[in-house]
Amino acid sequence: MTLDSTRRRKPLPPGLRTALRGTAILACAAVVATAAFNAASSGTGDDARAQLTLIAPAGAGGGWDGAAREAQQAMRAQSIVNNAQVVNIPGAGGTIGLNNFAGMEGEKSSLMVMGITMLGAININGSHTTIEDVTPIARLTDDYDVLVVPAGSPYDSVDELVADWAKDPNAFAFGGGSLGSVDQMIITELAQQAGIKPTAVNYIAYSGGGELATSLLSGTIKASVSGWVDFADQIEAGKLKALAVSAPEPVPATGVPTLKELGYDIELTNWRGLVAPPGLSDEDVDELQQIVAETVKTPQWADALERNQWADTFLTGPEFEAFLDSERQSVDAIWNGLGY
Repeated sequence: MTLDSTRRRKPLPPGLRTALRGTAILACAAVVATAAFNAASSGTGDDARAQLTLIAPAGAGGGWDGAAREAQQAMRAQSIVNNAQVVNIPGAGGTIGLNNFAGMEGEKSSLMVMGITMLGAININGSHTTIEDVTPIARLTDDYDVLVVPAGSPYDSVDELVADWAKDPNAFAFGGGSLGSVDQMIITELAQQAGIKPTAVNYIAYSGGGELATSLLSGTIKASVSGWVDFADQIEAGKLKALAVSAPEPVPATGVPTLKELGYDIELTNWRGLVAPPGLSDEDVDELQQIVAETVKTPQWADALERNQWADTFLTGPEFEAFLDSERQSVDAIWNGLGY
């Protein structure tokens, strides 16, 4: 796969500028990424069964980090890999990690967690490095987002929230994950269906569910969309109210209706997958796919699926490559259709 050198960065629309939490954050992330990249690539040439590096292109505590660490524990518990380590390379919706990872050509003992959020971030950030610059390995899981408000919020339904939001979108702060994330896609599509201009959405990007919950409870943001696991404890404790989930089908365990059931044609899922660096032989790719296939069959991984409310959507080989290409086109169509 080759890099499209004709691609150019696109300027952010006015409605997205509030999502940037300062260039200093990205500068810091770049420094951390460089150090992590050096650590991750130090074992170049090692056999993946002997030593495998799982790169989470985000900070600790997020969904990608959680998936990497759950996989690490399963690999260790069943001795699938002798030494599995997790390295975090945070920043820009995973595109900083992606850029560094794409430079690890031929490194056969590293995998990087990615998903729909990275595809969105590539588009929004105008990343020169794309998913076509790495090697698809497998899809792991599907997760669903939940729309929440503080327990003391006046909104008891999505319709009530949307009605108030539409009065003054700029004054209504919505929080979610990084720019281009599935969280932002859901919020932006909800805005469009409510007659709110997507570029008018006051969207604030956060690095993880912990920060989102804190901002909700402090009143910094009025509502948020993020993964169910990010808010499950606060919902159970009665600190947050769950108004809807983005799942394509009802999820009885949550007791919360889907957006589609409520009349909003939105059913995006937050799938997660794994990719390898470019320049690998067919044998190297087969070995990495086999390692992942063994991992998802372990009791430890089954427990992780249940605890995190993840759906098992394992897919590999040409089927995953086709899925990845389809998702890339769908995500690009979403943002292009919304004027970004």
